[in-house]
Parts: sequence; C-alpha cells; structure tokens
Amino acid sequence: MPESAPRDGASSPKPRSAGSAAEPILTSAGPLSDIGAAAPVPSTSGPLHDPAGLLHDPGGPLGGPPGPAVDMTVADGPFGRPGRSMRGNPFVFGFTAALGVLTAWWLVQAVASAGSVIILIVVSLFLAVGLNPAVEALQRRNLPRLVAITIVFLGVIALFVVFGLAVVPPLTTQFTQFVANVPDYVQGLQNNVVIRDLDQRFQLLDKLQQYVTSGDFGTQMFGGVLGLGSVLLGAVFNALTVLVLTLYFLGSLTSIKEMGYRLAPRSRRTRIRLLGDEIIQRIGGYVAGNLIVSLIAGVTTFLFLSIMQVPYALALSLIVALTDLIPMVGAFIGAGVASLVGFFVSPTVGIVCVVFFTIYQQIENYLIAPKVMLSSVDVPPLATVVGALLGGALLGVVGALLGIPIAAAILLILREVVLPRQERL
Repeated sequence: MPESAPRDGASSPKPRSAGSAAEPILTSAGPLSDIGAAAPVPSTSGPLHDPAGLLHDPGGPLGGPPGPAVDMTVADGPFGRPGRSMRGNPFVFGFTAALGVLTAWWLVQAVASAGSVIILIVVSLFLAVGLNPAVEALQRRNLPRLVAITIVFLGVIALFVVFGLAVVPPLTTQFTQFVANVPDYVQGLQNNVVIRDLDQRFQLLDKLQQYVTSGDFGTQMFGGVLGLGSVLLGAVFNALTVLVLTLYFLGSLTSIKEMGYRLAPRSRRTRIRLLGDEIIQRIGGYVAGNLIVSLIAGVTTFLFLSIMQVPYALALSLIVALTDLIPMVGAFIGAGVASLVGFFVSPTVGIVCVVFFTIYQQIENYLIAPKVMLSSVDVPPLATVVGALLGGALLGVVGALLGIPIAAAILLILREVVLPRQERL
C-alpha cells in the first residue's frame, strides 16, 4: 500500500545513510552536538590550537595584543591537574628557616647536656694518645700490640692502686691532725705583730678557728654526708669510665687513625697520614714529658718539706705534683698551698718555702721543662700562653691541658701546609 503524503506540508524524513551524521539529541540548552562543539576537549598529545584566541592571555591593557597561548600539554592525574609549585612561597621559606633554627638550637642543647660525657671522651682519647708511645716502644721489642697494651694498661692500674694506698690513709690522718692543730696554728699567728693588729680589728683568727673546728667546714665543703658520698661515687665512676675508654681507644687507635685518613682524598692521603702521625707523636710526647716534669716537682717538694720538717709533706708534695700538670698557673697554686702551711709552722719556714718554690720554678721553666719537652713539643712561648688561656676558658683544666698540644698541631699545619702554599701563589 502506498505511503500517504505528509500532512501540513511537512517533508517526509529521508532515510539515514551509513556515512551521514547522527541526528542531534534535543535538550533544554539546545542540541547536544552544539554544546559539545562549544566546549572542545583539550588534547593531551600537544598544545591546544586556538585560532579564535579564546584561550590566550590578554597580556596587556584592553585592546592590546594577545599574550602567549596557554600550555595545555599537562595531562590530568587521577585526582585532577597538579597545582602551582610552592617553592617560592614566603610561608614555605619562613617555615623551613624556622625548622633549621629549631634544629640548630636542639643540637646545641644536646651537646651542652652531654658536655660532661664529651669531656670524659676527650680526656680518654688524650690519655690513649699519650700512652701510645709506650706501647709502640714495647712493640719495637718484638712484642705484639695486644701484649704491649696489656702491659701498659696494667702498669697504669698498678700506679693508681699504689698511689691510692700510699696517699689516702696518710692524707686522711694528716687532715684530721690539721683540723685538731688549728688552735695551735692560730695561737702562733697571733704572736705576729701585723696579724695580731688585723685580728684585733676584724677578729679573723677567732672566726677561722670556730669555722674549722665547729664541723661546718666539712659540711659546707662536701655538702654533708650525702654530698660527700655523691662526690666520691662520681669521682670513682668518672675514673672507671676514663680507664675503660682509654683502654678501648688505645686498642683501636690504629683503626681510628686509618678511618680518619680514609676520609681525605686519595691524592693527598699520604701527606695527611704523615702529618697526622707527627701530630699524634707530639701529643704523646707532650703527655709523657708533662708527667715527668710533674713527677720531678713532686719528688723535689717532698724532699725539701721533709728537710724543713714541714708537716703533711706527702700530701703537699702530691698537691704540688698534681697542680704542676696545669699549665701556667698550676705551679703557683701548689707552691702557694705548701708555703701557707709553712707559715703555719713559723714565719721563717714560710719565707724559706716561698724562696725555694720561686727558685725551683725558674729552674723548671728554663732548665728542666725545655730539656724534657725539646723532643716532643716545639711551641713558642706566646703560642703556649695563648693556647693554655683559650683552652682553659673553653674547657677549664682539661682545656688548659689540651691547649698546648693543639697549638703545636696548628703550628705544624701552618708551617707544612699553609706557608708553602702561600709561597707558590
């Protein structure tokens, strides 16, 4: 049956061919094909071509030339397009700087908290370097290094044991006798005209006698029984820690040196090894020489005080030997303590002690010490004074002891490295 003509003059629909476009879907905003054409999807394979200039940056005032094309080559990730980098953001810079300051402050606080432990480590390493020449001397006698270290360390322990047995009991007895004889010493000082005049004005001797004999002297010096026990336990713990660390450092000193040398570039490793060995040898020579000078000072003081019949000769000679290890001021401290006890005996004995220690210090400074230190540490007097002052200001007595060998090491580096380089420029 033939098809009827369309009504109202409408044309009949044409058959859809295979190559014709699909019929647009009508929506409230218009045909769907028009909406898709108005919003082209950017291609991820290259920059988007925009002939109409719709995606161009104006780049100037109204009516000016268009700016560069927007780069649409960055593909969207699974969670969208990445944002702009915050590398130059002021907030990020300030936050990073604040974190750096806090980290530096924390490191300073950590070093300050571990200061006592660091000092023990430095002292142990210093003693290990000082004992190393004795170990090497035994090695030259065809002894293994382990056996040489054992002999040297046992000798150090035996020295400490003998020192304690010989000094602690007499020192305790003599200190008790000193406290008991304080009234007699005060009475002897009152016979002096100058001291008697000062005592009548300020009552110094009566106050001194009451302070020493009342029992407050020992309490305030050591903080009572608990304070004295804490001091003794701390001293014993520190001594054992130093001995153990010294043993470990002495046993692994060779490997520590080699590890330090390997941190240097290979082309300069041989020269650095020679300089390092020379520095370690000088430090060891300084420690050994300082111990010899202190031993001579202690023995000489003991003989002199025994001849002058000054009481507590053993304790005073020990104080002189220990304080003589401190550069510059140590000898004056020991001499002052010994001379003060000599004045307690009689003014004449005190004056003789002052004269003796003055003469001995000149002999030690210009005759004994130069000969002992000649082959170990060659440091000018100015460098010695500056090194001891700076070391004492930084680390106290330990710094004063380390100041001179460190100054010697710096002078060696200046003479062998810096000055020749300056001459070649």
